[in-house]
Amino acid sequence: MTTLPLTEAHALVAAALRAAGAAPAMAEATADALVAAEAMGQGGHGLSRVAMYCAFLRNGRADGAAAPTIIAERGGAALISARHGLAYPALLLAEAEVFRRATEYGIACVGITDSQHSGAMGLPVARLAERGLVALAFTNSPSAMPVPGGRRPLLGTNPVAAAFPRRDGPPLVVDLALSAVARGRVMKAAQEGTAIPEGWALDAEGAPTTDAKAALGGAMLAMGGEKGAALALVVELLCVALTGAAFGFEADSFFKDEGNRPRLGHFLLAVDPGALAGTAVYLDRIEALAEAALADPGVRLPGDRRRGLAARAGAAGLTVAPAALAALRGLAG
Repeated sequence: MTTLPLTEAHALVAAALRAAGAAPAMAEATADALVAAEAMGQGGHGLSRVAMYCAFLRNGRADGAAAPTIIAERGGAALISARHGLAYPALLLAEAEVFRRATEYGIACVGITDSQHSGAMGLPVARLAERGLVALAFTNSPSAMPVPGGRRPLLGTNPVAAAFPRRDGPPLVVDLALSAVARGRVMKAAQEGTAIPEGWALDAEGAPTTDAKAALGGAMLAMGGEKGAALALVVELLCVALTGAAFGFEADSFFKDEGNRPRLGHFLLAVDPGALAGTAVYLDRIEALAEAALADPGVRLPGDRRRGLAARAGAAGLTVAPAALAALRGLAG
């Protein structure tokens, strides 16, 4: 394994994206998100996505020159089109808009349409929480799971993220896919040629599999069975019906060499605690829960592990397999 400083990783990712056709702002925003995810231990949304994004830019599935635009707005609500570019510039615009509107109105929501894979959704909500807002984020994705009672993939893994500011400590951050495991972990296992545990996925014939490549051609299993699938349906509707984006079954898989522009949807919601019971009351209630949870030995608050990993990566760098680093350097030219 090779150690790679975060600054060097960022430079390589940005260079690879620019070489594939991304505008500088898109390359920088994407590199920021991928390196941050890698540092937090979310490798499925980290450096393993660079080759995929570069392929999208080169084959036309993503427009490297696209700039996100607000296409509808009213009060605390707005809709942004990513214009078929990589998702991260649109997510940054959405984060800025939801913060501004929630600060003014007490609550705000911003949808994104015509977008791509959105990576670690915990990143924007954590930043909003650091600025004092309760924030939630949702995204749909190409079909990977059946609806309750169904057999063929229809819903995406549809991650959900939420962050809650605290008085003196870092925010509580929850970030999870509604599949038994994030599909990015299966993709990473396929790239590395390693097996996946039983209970993660089915193959194309509907049989349980530990073969990561077979899983990518089959279906993911929902977290919590039918209950998880029902929650994935809720996210699908939030991200598509409200934004006009494409359903997961209308978007070609990210794991195909060629495919359509996925036109995915994302949805951000932010609440100013001061608009309800008041910021002081909110912070008291959060701390009461945190203190009660930490009274039991071994309890770790949501987000603590990823922050610890990020701090270590900031000091010591990322650990990257030599083959993966060589591939990244090749993409960067």
